[in-house]
Amino acid sequence: MSIRLYVGNLPEELSRQELEAVFAEAGDSISTKLITDRKTNKCRGFGFVTVKTDEEADAFIEKYNGQLVKETPMKIEKALPRTKEKTGDEAAPVSAGGANNRRKGNNNKSKQRSTTTDVESVQPDPRWASELEKLKQLLAAQATNS
Repeated sequence: MSIRLYVGNLPEELSRQELEAVFAEAGDSISTKLITDRKTNKCRGFGFVTVKTDEEADAFIEKYNGQLVKETPMKIEKALPRTKEKTGDEAAPVSAGGANNRRKGNNNKSKQRSTTTDVESVQPDPRWASELEKLKQLLAAQATNS
């Protein structure tokens, strides 16, 4: 099983080859991935390193966490698995940067608002509570007169 490590606080002008050179003494048993901006092709400030075992991951973190890369200390920790954000009854995958959510727009608004609630459990806005109570009494009076 491979362990994925998050490498953060990377400088914008860093290339993948430079990142690989930083971790060169770790050997060929690792793989690196630098996350870059699609338009500018510059580093977005983070990347990932994959090692083979949990023990290698701990040793890698201990050795490289805080090491300077172009005068900037790296932050290395075990990457969290991608999570799923729950909206209504469906679970939708969440991307790391949330870029997909911005591109798609808000097509899920109707799904998010379609939850059913118990009318009696909802409390009215206190600013309108007295007016609402008067309306309820008028409606009750009309219902009994009919």
